[in-house]
Amino acid sequence: MVSSISSITERAADGVGPVLAPLPDGVPADGHYEDVDVAIVMESTYPYLKGGVSAVVHDIITGNPDLTFGIIHITWDHDCPRTDLYGMPGNVRWVKVVYLSMADHPEFTSSRPADLHMNHRERLVLAHRLIDALQALAAGDGKRVWDLIAEGMAASTRRYPLWALLGSAEFMETYRDRMPTLGMSLSELFWCLREFFSQAYAVLGETMPRARVYHAHTTGYASLLAANAARENRASFLLTEHNLYVRDTINTLLGRRMDKPVTSQDYRTFDVGGRDRMWMAWWIEMGRLCYPEAYATTYLYPDAVKEARNLGLDSGAVHIIPNGIVIDEFDEAYARRQAAIASLRAAGADSHRWRLVYIARVVPIKGLLDLIESMRILRERGLRFHLDVCGPTEHAPEYYERCVARIAELGLEDVITVRGTINVREHLSDWDLFLLPSYNEGLPMVSLETMGAGIPTVSTDVGALRPVVLGAITTQEGTVLDPGGFVISPGDPVLMADRIQQVTGDMDLFEQMSNSARARAETAFNLLKVNAAYHELYQKGGVGVRRRTDRVRTTGERYGRVAQSPSRQGRHRAPRRPLRWAGRARKGRAANK
Repeated sequence: MVSSISSITERAADGVGPVLAPLPDGVPADGHYEDVDVAIVMESTYPYLKGGVSAVVHDIITGNPDLTFGIIHITWDHDCPRTDLYGMPGNVRWVKVVYLSMADHPEFTSSRPADLHMNHRERLVLAHRLIDALQALAAGDGKRVWDLIAEGMAASTRRYPLWALLGSAEFMETYRDRMPTLGMSLSELFWCLREFFSQAYAVLGETMPRARVYHAHTTGYASLLAANAARENRASFLLTEHNLYVRDTINTLLGRRMDKPVTSQDYRTFDVGGRDRMWMAWWIEMGRLCYPEAYATTYLYPDAVKEARNLGLDSGAVHIIPNGIVIDEFDEAYARRQAAIASLRAAGADSHRWRLVYIARVVPIKGLLDLIESMRILRERGLRFHLDVCGPTEHAPEYYERCVARIAELGLEDVITVRGTINVREHLSDWDLFLLPSYNEGLPMVSLETMGAGIPTVSTDVGALRPVVLGAITTQEGTVLDPGGFVISPGDPVLMADRIQQVTGDMDLFEQMSNSARARAETAFNLLKVNAAYHELYQKGGVGVRRRTDRVRTTGERYGRVAQSPSRQGRHRAPRRPLRWAGRARKGRAANK
């Protein structure tokens, strides 16, 4: 992998002149990006930030050592993290960092309507084309938007700067006449639209390094970049949704609970202000634009597909590929768990101080304040316990301080320890029960890791946690596995306390859940099968297939022919069968196949 110690030019703090700072790890010092099999496209995650999605991507890369990878890392500006936290393996050839901040794109901010080199009539025609394209997209047809991206945004085919149209009288008059005002002034509309166009330009305005498959790990800007890069480079676009990005972004925008559903029609019906309505439309319609471009889309659990269809997913092959672990890595922790259960039975459960653990970021959506209330209830009921709070505390400082203050206010310092970021695997034998009070999850790796160690859970009913903890999973011998814990509704500290008491108050139930948690992880969430499933999808997207031609194409030919490329006609389209949960193997629907 490329290791870089050279410098990039940044803005000085006083704005007077440039300063030098090291390139982000993995960015080629000479600016050369070799062709790769797969370009992973992500927003503010791997390899510079730790987290579940980053861990999954690292597993995909290390689990496919015969393929070469590039990382396209979308972030805000040069002040964002730039240190490799994962030790990227040798098959990662480069990292390409894309900045969204307009401070990094002066060519956008300096453009004027005159740069279009069009007369009044031509600008008016273009303005109507743009409104027509937006209205067609809202009706489910994205072709006109892609045509305008090719003509006026994408670097290799751009004939004029489409974004310069925003500042023209022709566009504002056309927009005023044909689009709803949403109670916003023309000035407010202009600045809102400028934000949309500026961030679209940030991911479309530069041709990306060549890859056979561009694998985006969210909708939003990652998908927009990946879909366009596939068009420009005659490649394929694969989409993985670890969670419902559009839902999460809109709920954050509106300050709603993160488990609330969102549909493609909500921006038309929600009682919100004009600016919020426009942002809702932006996120939803960007997803609807990109979904049809993917030759396959993957999800962690079946219910996510239903939510995605409500957001505009309506075509292409859909696969269920859960996250996975290497179960052998948890053998020692599981053996210790079994020994601990035997000792606990011998000594008596009533004398045991139950060791509980929360493993997640200390941020509002993870629900730690709810869990603190559950601990208050359990202490009042007389349960002997201690809770370790493990995970980064710096992501939401105000929330972290609220949690610390609440612990002190309730006098729980002796039963709750905030440990911050630790190596979870080194401490798995320390804990009896894993607690996850979250409002928003995909399929947390920590859930699989604790299950692999035989630790039961009480988790909220979000993301994939219900099928992981409770879903019907059948072993190869035909045994239907018991639950590995309890699943409850989010935001209910009393019910959380009730379920903790239930599992800790019944040693037979506790042991049964411990053994089942291990068996569920071993049966249904095998990392080798997960990586093989991604490898198969990469092959369907063209990895390992000889290109028709390696000759240099003109920019017009390169983009223009993509719209009719074989992958768009189904040449690389995967079969329309989802990847099934491992537990259904006995009925001929094997996992991760």
